[in-house]
Amino acid sequence: MDDSVYNGSCHCGTVRFTVRLRDGLASARRCNCSFCAMRGAVAVSAKLADLEILEGRDNLSMYQFNTGQAKHYFCKTCGIYTHHQRRSRPGEFGVNLACISKMSPFDLPEVPVLNGRDHPRDGNPHRNPVYGTLIFRRSDS
Repeated sequence: MDDSVYNGSCHCGTVRFTVRLRDGLASARRCNCSFCAMRGAVAVSAKLADLEILEGRDNLSMYQFNTGQAKHYFCKTCGIYTHHQRRSRPGEFGVNLACISKMSPFDLPEVPVLNGRDHPRDGNPHRNPVYGTLIFRRSDS
């Protein structure tokens, strides 16, 4: 288990944060809900207390849709999604892996895609939590 603290920021650097990843990159995933499918980010999990906004809190904008339970945060200047408070686990943030210093979703050969279209809180008893796998292969390897 990795319990390291990392620095992160939006693209323009206005929003800066630290995040403790208690499970390292093991929690990395995408989602197929209508919003995440368009956003395309890979998120990693952090407890609410493990994400600290150091600068730019007033420059964050929040977006909510459908049930209004999840809270998605973006930099008002560059538009980059930095993190969101989850609907399925409200005690956690999903943090945009690409916003964490020296990390990239392209460092992961496979990323599970969770079935957010059939959200667990919507009561679908036949729901498969994993929709598929996103695979990345470098063209020069």
